[in-house]
Amino acid sequence: MSGLGDLGANAAAGVTGAGHDPNDPNVKAMQAMMESCFGKSAISGVMGFGMGGLFGLFMASMSYDTPFHGAAGATAGGPGAAGGLASKPYTELPMRQQIKIGFKDMGNRAWSSARNFGKVGALYSGIECGVEGFRAKNDLTNSMAAGCLTGGVLARTGGPTAVAGGCAAFAAFSTAIDAYMRSPPKEDI
Repeated sequence: MSGLGDLGANAAAGVTGAGHDPNDPNVKAMQAMMESCFGKSAISGVMGFGMGGLFGLFMASMSYDTPFHGAAGATAGGPGAAGGLASKPYTELPMRQQIKIGFKDMGNRAWSSARNFGKVGALYSGIECGVEGFRAKNDLTNSMAAGCLTGGVLARTGGPTAVAGGCAAFAAFSTAIDAYMRSPPKEDI
């Protein structure tokens, strides 16, 4: 039989997509996990971690200065110097040592960025899902509330002014992004 005949037979038997049965217990378990707030938060955290790692790696590789930002770290004996070499300008180190220090710096920046993006993604999506479940509505208010709470939590160590600023900034940003994502697609001319 041709591919179309097989597809018709599968559709008649209740199998959709690429041969997945919607009544399969494994499919139902995956759907339930994807619909839970914990599942959404975990997935957003993992995806944020991965995206943050790539972003940090890219930004570190595009850095045009030395890995030791500033005058105090511009020598091999500065903070983070590998091997405890004497105070020697970074550019006077052997190429192998420069590459080793550069890769170590790239890894540190990628790890730091990955942790931050993962934390923001998990926190925001978990809070938004909780707000949406509490309100039983899916609108821009959820994004605004989740953004405010997330911004406040992330800025909590900076004091009340930082919490208020983080709340306002993150709420405005998340509401703007959600409004854009909800806008109807523009017709191509």
